[in-house]
Amino acid sequence: MTLGACTATPAPAPPATTTPPASSTPPGERVYVSLGDSYATGYRPAQASGTGDSFAHLVATRSGMRLINLACSGATSAQMRVDPGCAPGNRAPGGPDPAGRTQLDAAVQVLRENQGRVGLVTVVIGGNDLAPCATAPEPLVCTSRAVEEIRANLAAVLPALRAAAGDARIVGLTYPDVFLGAWVSPDFRDGKNLAQLSVTLFRDVFNATLKAEYEKVGAEFVDVTATTGGYGPLTDVTQDPTYGPIPTPVAKVCALTYFCQHTDVHPTPAGHEAIASAVLATTGR
Repeated sequence: MTLGACTATPAPAPPATTTPPASSTPPGERVYVSLGDSYATGYRPAQASGTGDSFAHLVATRSGMRLINLACSGATSAQMRVDPGCAPGNRAPGGPDPAGRTQLDAAVQVLRENQGRVGLVTVVIGGNDLAPCATAPEPLVCTSRAVEEIRANLAAVLPALRAAAGDARIVGLTYPDVFLGAWVSPDFRDGKNLAQLSVTLFRDVFNATLKAEYEKVGAEFVDVTATTGGYGPLTDVTQDPTYGPIPTPVAKVCALTYFCQHTDVHPTPAGHEAIASAVLATTGR
């Protein structure tokens, strides 16, 4: 069993125009720079039907900004700053070729070239660091180690982004608590226990650490776990059309991600809509 992490070849995505070089940005046009993993690129599992835009494309369209999407499916927090390049199949639709640079280095260059025109920077990273802990023998120990690695990598990445972005708005994101979906998934022997444990892990460990690191550089933090209902009481029950009576937070994550159906952590179109709305709320749009 795999968790449908961000390392597979992406499913077909909507056509997009290749992003032009930063130097061709028309005067007065605002630029939105997106960084991170497959949540930002818009990856969908092969089993998913239809098409849909990533939250980053939705944010760009609705804010009227030009998107430069440097995210790379499969990226961990360490790979963002140390691994050069991104395979063409792992880039966002229309995403530029990093030309042998790390995602961080490519972002710093883009931000410097567009100084004064950057309207927004979003960062969503850490999910690929955390995903293996769902099936680890000791999830708490695994999570503690993964979160410390994420913290150390963000401590190196975020100051560099802030220095290049100047006073532009930087928004850090977390994820829906996809592990709540283990409650109904046959792929987990003790899924209900994992789901219950995940609430504390996301709220008090993973998200608290992310929030602290983003705030150190004056970035805003969007708690996607909270906005997608992940902290709700598991005693609150919803009648789900597929799974019957289940906790409301579980039903929400089933609707917003592919975890319950395919054991895949990625957002459904409704999930991307929810994330985009949360990001746009920070910009007043």
